[in-house]
Amino acid sequence: MQTKNTANKEEIEKFNKLAEEWWNPKGKFAPLHKFNPVRQEYLVNEISSQFAKDLDQSNPFNNLDILDVGCGGGLLCEPLCRLGANVTGIDAAKTNIEVAKIHMKQNDLKINYINIKPEEIINQKFDVILCMEIIEHVEDVNFFIESCVNLLKPNGIIFFATLNKTLKSFALAIVGAEYILRWLPIGTHDWKKFISPNDIVNKVSKHLLTHIETKGVTFNPFKNKWSLSNDTDVNYMCYFKKN
Repeated sequence: MQTKNTANKEEIEKFNKLAEEWWNPKGKFAPLHKFNPVRQEYLVNEISSQFAKDLDQSNPFNNLDILDVGCGGGLLCEPLCRLGANVTGIDAAKTNIEVAKIHMKQNDLKINYINIKPEEIINQKFDVILCMEIIEHVEDVNFFIESCVNLLKPNGIIFFATLNKTLKSFALAIVGAEYILRWLPIGTHDWKKFISPNDIVNKVSKHLLTHIETKGVTFNPFKNKWSLSNDTDVNYMCYFKKN
């Protein structure tokens, strides 16, 4: 019997209330819409590199099974589907999945959206797993990582994107983004749940995965633009390969 749980009820309710905002670039997820192109480009480039896919070909991700954990409204699922991948998007917030399904149908796409947690997936493995901006919202980080890693095929890769646990991240991601600039609703993040790159590397490496890379993502207020960086003090992405 499954006794552990990755989902946090308060976090689920929080995102259920925001669900209808997912595809509004000027709404409450506006910062994510600005952030999304950078992470999307990074993911596409790294996936194509790891699996020797030619992005100049039609449907380059054909035959790749991709799982987006905590997919929200499908902001990453849809572009990956357009590249030919078999995409599954899961989210513990039911309303997120409902919104994702509506937007998928409006765009004539085929994505397998399910209101489920990673530990509840049975008899299915994936080439690529995305855990983007989700690990800081889960109930049990170690169990979440274990549950996701268990869904990887041999030679599969798993990505994590989250916020570093630094004074700089508290100042910028919470005080600045939530209280001063009001980019995000107050209470979106809990600094105590932020996690350092080294901590993620240590936790994931215990499952015999190889750490491939960690990249920072920084915001330039003068250009109003996000970009990849070596600065991991606030936002960062890292990924691992299953040997």
